[in-house]
Amino acid sequence: MAEAKNPIYVWVNEERYEQLEKAGLSHHAEERLAGMKVLVAYATDEQAKVLVNEFGAKHDTSTTGSIELLPKKVKDKIFDKVVEKKSLQVMDDVLKEVR
Repeated sequence: MAEAKNPIYVWVNEERYEQLEKAGLSHHAEERLAGMKVLVAYATDEQAKVLVNEFGAKHDTSTTGSIELLPKKVKDKIFDKVVEKKSLQVMDDVLKEVR
């Protein structure tokens, strides 16, 4: 499998943090911006192209490498799959379900 190196940031509110805690994944939530938390999943270059072409996302290739402006349904699916699979390696499953 290609290296997954393009971060996708999913903001985590209190409710989502509780879900991560129950799944034993709260240690994956990184603190950002005055105590707000974010979950970082990663996409391969090929997955990033799909996200840009099919969902109108933006790929910041010049600075952070992050995938931005994803539709809410895609970000929600990423979060749900992380909790379900107890893994950050979920993009293949996410793309199968949201396409």
